Amino acid sequence: MDKNKQLALDAIDAKAALVAEVSDAVWGYAELSLMEFKSAEKFCAVLEKEGFAVEKGICNIPTAFAASFGSGKPHIGILAEYDALSGLSQKAGGLQKEEVEAGGCGHGCGHNMLGAGALAAILGLKAYLEETHTPGTVTLYGCPGEEGGAAKAFMARDGLWKSLDAAITWHPSDGNEVETGSSNSCIQTQYVFHGIASHAAGDPEMGRSALDAVELMNVGVQFLREHMSSKARIHYAITDAGGRSPNVVQPKASVLYMVRSNHVSEAVELQKRVDDIAKGAALMTGTTFEKKFIDGLADTVPNHTLESVLYENFQAIGVPTYTDEEYAYIDALGKTYPGGDTFLPGTGAKNDPAIAEEVKALRKKSGHAINDFLLPLYQGEAFEPGSTDVGDVSWLTPTAQVHVAVFANGAPGHSWQNVSVGGTSIGHKAAVHAGKVMALGAIDLLEKPELLQKARAEFEKATAEGYTCPTPADAVPVVPD
Repeated sequence: MDKNKQLALDAIDAKAALVAEVSDAVWGYAELSLMEFKSAEKFCAVLEKEGFAVEKGICNIPTAFAASFGSGKPHIGILAEYDALSGLSQKAGGLQKEEVEAGGCGHGCGHNMLGAGALAAILGLKAYLEETHTPGTVTLYGCPGEEGGAAKAFMARDGLWKSLDAAITWHPSDGNEVETGSSNSCIQTQYVFHGIASHAAGDPEMGRSALDAVELMNVGVQFLREHMSSKARIHYAITDAGGRSPNVVQPKASVLYMVRSNHVSEAVELQKRVDDIAKGAALMTGTTFEKKFIDGLADTVPNHTLESVLYENFQAIGVPTYTDEEYAYIDALGKTYPGGDTFLPGTGAKNDPAIAEEVKALRKKSGHAINDFLLPLYQGEAFEPGSTDVGDVSWLTPTAQVHVAVFANGAPGHSWQNVSVGGTSIGHKAAVHAGKVMALGAIDLLEKPELLQKARAEFEKATAEGYTCPTPADAVPVVPD
């Protein structure tokens, strides 16, 4: 290993206990999107103590922050998340569903580890910059609300990411890989209809039903489905049906919509048509409505140059290792849901038959529920139907993402199983390891300007049409009612 890179690795190892402590603290806080006050404060306190210049509440988001070290260019950003999910309280290391707090929250997507791994990376990079006096700046961005609120998209609207030469992040997964491909854009909007209450039998002509408006809007959107791209998706949930009294004309009702497309500009246009349907529903029922923008996420722009840099460093340090006790636990956890024994992890296995066969062989050789091997690098066509606000970052600066195995193979996303493992030593190892891969990749970018130039050229070509921001200029981060 290059001696400069070894500086970063040694620094991360020296701080491994701190990384695990932060991961566990955030796991315990389990705060929902945009309400991560304890989690954000934990990160900021640690970063300030470690000598970073910390700015809290960036882009007018109370639980967002930026922690920087160094000076000048290049400027490399490391992205952190730390929000949890509702209804997923679960005891750490458990092999059955067992809540810590009845109806409480839990880190079913592993964002406690995500944030801790980003912390590990920035600590390693600080040590490297201090020792080598290499010019450049590294910044850890605390990005709240990935599960609902999309802070990175609001930051993109405000132009924050334009100052970066590159952005790097990671995500807990069931495989070790460097992710590639695009994702769906998504716009989430809540429509709250207001009518007039009246006795549904005695004075029906006096009433104006907000629930009728919601239902007519839903019918209108059903007819729209025939006339939109086959790659687009529209989902909805009635969040307020107007109460439980059928003999009252409902004066208020609301519905939450998600409009998706594989390209953000198409989603923005489709959203306008959904808005028009809401207007029509209000006209037909004599009601009014207010529209609340929740969040808007762009599709992801892959950058193969950065992916290759990260993959080379992942190869160089290998994957995490586990004790017999850890293997026994994760193997038992893998038996608590169906399909894990046949699932093939990784982007490549989903898109390339040859890679799928290679992954089958690797899984057979491993023989464990956790995939303790590095998946092949795949840089062909790939698409993920879900959405992430990392996409908005990728429209403004070259961006790449690492996956490190934490979850048992094929474990359901947002599940109690994932909460369970996220509070164990397996989660600690993943966060530390992800930090190492990201730090080593960033060092290559700091030391080799030709890599950043190549990544920038690829980025400029891929984003030539420009970023269509799905977030209105006057919108502020909120969560649905």
